[in-house]
Amino acid sequence: MMLPVNAWAMHRDSKIWDDPTTFRPERFEGLGGEAYKFVPFGIGRRQWPGAGLANRVMALALAALIQCFEWERVSEDLVDLSGGVGLTMRKAPALEARCRAREQMISVISELQVSFSLISSFHVEK
Repeated sequence: MMLPVNAWAMHRDSKIWDDPTTFRPERFEGLGGEAYKFVPFGIGRRQWPGAGLANRVMALALAALIQCFEWERVSEDLVDLSGGVGLTMRKAPALEARCRAREQMISVISELQVSFSLISSFHVEK
């Protein structure tokens, strides 16, 4: 017997979360024994095996984006966090942001561009 779990509905249940439609990532800190409330990768025996790696890679990617770039909103309007229609979690209006490389990162980025151009031009002859 298969029991499908609607994680989307679970993550928006007002019986579990205070104000579930508000973006507050701090609510997931220290869940401890209540980790079953947040199940983006499934739970139990059938849990996605790459969940731990995915969480670590996302944290590193986010940290790199924050560290390497200055971020600002395109307009001064408040960000609309309402959801859109569809099978996946879509935002109704798209989020637009502008980024600029931090002064310290410009040399690093230019070195990476050179490295990538060397790698892409490298080929092995048979």
